[in-house]
Amino acid sequence: MKKKYLIVTANYYKDITDGLIKSALKIIPKKNTIKIINVPGVFEIPVTISKNIKKYDGFLALGCVIKGQTPHFDFISQAATDAIMKLSVDSKKPIGNGIITCLNKAQAITRRKKGAEAAEAVFSVLSQK
Repeated sequence: MKKKYLIVTANYYKDITDGLIKSALKIIPKKNTIKIINVPGVFEIPVTISKNIKKYDGFLALGCVIKGQTPHFDFISQAATDAIMKLSVDSKKPIGNGIITCLNKAQAITRRKKGAEAAEAVFSVLSQK
């Protein structure tokens, strides 16, 4: 059955996000409708999904947060994760959390294929009967 997917990407680390998108698109069957919306950062992902929650069957949240010198990393990561989970449970729609949290850019580069794991999770939930 054809499904509609929305992928919301944070472009703060565009090279990392591009890898996440590429790996995710390998998983979603081509017969489906896929739209990608770019936002400036991870913090904007949940509200963008929320605005579109009734229009799509499944969602992917893709982005990267790299730890810096301040606690900002912890606040952004936790806030985004909590908001995505709440949206998913409240809407009863799968949202694959492909937001990677890393200590440095080298770690992020090696984890660019995590978009595929998020897509597999969404596909799995949508396939449930």
